[in-house]
Amino acid sequence: MGERVKLRASDHHSLDAWVARPHREPIAGLVVVQEAFGVNSHIRSVTNGFADDGFFAVAPALFDRVERGVELGYTGDDMQKGIAVARQLDLGKAVLDVEAALDYARRETGKKAGVIGYCLGGTMAWLAATRLNPDAAVGYYGGYIAKFAEEKPRAPVMLHFGLQDQHIPRVEIDEMVGRAHPGIPIYWYDAGHGFNCDDRDSYNPESAKLARQRSLEFLKKHLTV
Repeated sequence: MGERVKLRASDHHSLDAWVARPHREPIAGLVVVQEAFGVNSHIRSVTNGFADDGFFAVAPALFDRVERGVELGYTGDDMQKGIAVARQLDLGKAVLDVEAALDYARRETGKKAGVIGYCLGGTMAWLAATRLNPDAAVGYYGGYIAKFAEEKPRAPVMLHFGLQDQHIPRVEIDEMVGRAHPGIPIYWYDAGHGFNCDDRDSYNPESAKLARQRSLEFLKKHLTV
């Protein structure tokens, strides 16, 4: 189902991307933005899953800006390297890579395209909504969303967070994001950080299922009309 392609950002940076095509005509394009561990087997699986749902799904390798071919696990040295690489990433330039993936999805499908992201990708989904022109954006537990809460989304946005997330206090999201953008649906789950990832100890299948259901309904509403 999936294959690797090359994308080129507007600043001429070349990056890899994992592309998963549906078996039928795509209903829309969808950019799947990685966690702080590269376009690893989990992100490829998530991307393939959205293709099963009918989306032309593209996962750009944001870490190519720092180091190419980064694919990490979620424990030990891999965890530490993921954090280190993520800290070196220029988010402003990473937005250009998301833009390249959006443009590619639109060219390939001739249809609308949205963004969904997890962890680091959750923040990137927010920045895509405020700085680019996606038709919809969904962010899961983006740790820096509150930092950029003053930016105004240009597209419909949905956000998901875990009540047990030690990295993202609810009060921070409520005060910074909720008050600034009261119309944005923000969902909280009895789960920790990374609850959507079935390769992590924090995986919570019930929360992941509910958040995915809500996300699919939201994306189809805004991308297929």
